[in-house]
Amino acid sequence: MRRLVALVLPLLWNNRVLPALDLPLRGRTAANITFAAGYTKVFRGSPNWLSPSGFRWGFASASVVLAGYVVALSIPSLRRLPLEIAVRAPETSTLEWIALHIPVGTVLAEEAIFRGTLDPLLTEVPAAPALSALDFGLWHIHPAKAAGDPLPPTLLATTLAGLAFSELRRRSDSATAPALLHLALNVGAALAPTAARWVAGRVGSGR
Repeated sequence: MRRLVALVLPLLWNNRVLPALDLPLRGRTAANITFAAGYTKVFRGSPNWLSPSGFRWGFASASVVLAGYVVALSIPSLRRLPLEIAVRAPETSTLEWIALHIPVGTVLAEEAIFRGTLDPLLTEVPAAPALSALDFGLWHIHPAKAAGDPLPPTLLATTLAGLAFSELRRRSDSATAPALLHLALNVGAALAPTAARWVAGRVGSGR
């Protein structure tokens, strides 16, 4: 029963309770991190944030992602893709978005909940990584609808990301590793449109 509650609570929070509060962006960030702290406390999470192994795995995986963004920006056909991405943070500046809301309201909160608490709680459950990853995917139902994103591809992508994040946590025994990968993915995606415009401008001017 305890594990079932632990699976259901994040879904209720992110898809029902938080939207119903109708908070501004800063309020949502504060609410998310407060919920994550309470969830971790109640279910005795063990994120192991200061693990050296977590930092090693995290920096290595984040470096691969950031290198992938650099390569994509250097290829014209791929560089056009981020230029078509709509701005997703109209309530704040890009700097505040990548310095506060992504690392705290999204990455820290989600990794504390899913990899720091839910994964260790489900350790002895059959197919635990798939179960945790699916829960992580379903966490994104309301955000996808609110952003106007197609639901099935979003759920598939976030579930697959959840599998990768959980594997990193398993290998490093720390939520720090998936948190750093998660941060690199999200910050890279947030900066990609601006970076693509800058690169296109430099290429167009012949510099």
